[in-house]
Amino acid sequence: MNILERFSTIMKANINALLDKCEDPAKMIDQYLIDLKENLADVKQETAGVMAVEKRCSRQYDDNEEEIKKFRNLAKKAVDAGNDDDGKVFIKKYMELEEKRAALESNKKIAVENASHIRNMHDKLVDDIQTLEGRKAQIKSTMVVAKTTERLNKLGDPLSRASSVGDKFIDMQEKANRMLDEAQAKAELNAPVESNADSLARKYTEAAVSDVEAELNRLKNG
Repeated sequence: MNILERFSTIMKANINALLDKCEDPAKMIDQYLIDLKENLADVKQETAGVMAVEKRCSRQYDDNEEEIKKFRNLAKKAVDAGNDDDGKVFIKKYMELEEKRAALESNKKIAVENASHIRNMHDKLVDDIQTLEGRKAQIKSTMVVAKTTERLNKLGDPLSRASSVGDKFIDMQEKANRMLDEAQAKAELNAPVESNADSLARKYTEAAVSDVEAELNRLKNG
């Protein structure tokens, strides 16, 4: 595509709007810079040629105007001097030049418009590149912070997780205590039941042992 045919696309591009629509501006900004710099290189390459055409067309139009004026003056001088035949030659010449004027004027107008377009493209591309360069560090820094925050959000709040672990530990401790209490209760329930006779026999046996110990102490001290 000719650089002048890309004029409309380049001039309509809103670099800030394009960045705002990107899912990952940090990745896209480098590509945009590459594209813009390539366009700018094309514009610079075309500029010299377009401006040369503008100068040539302007010069041809101006030269034609000067020639028309020159031969008009010569025709007038010839007629004033009474040399009508010479005057007719000069009149024919400047009339031929006047016929060319319309085409030369049209060429000049188109060349001036093309040169204006390409200068506008150049200025806009330079401005867009400066805008991107200025936002590049800011955007990449913001994206790093955003991605770090996103990773932390996926991991969860450390304090919240620690609190949750502590609560689970307390629940397990309470469950262990309940299990111990239940086990001790079962052990008491499973213990053999002592009969009344056994209980009384143990009472008197313990009393007899106690009496023997008391008598032994009395003898040692007597």
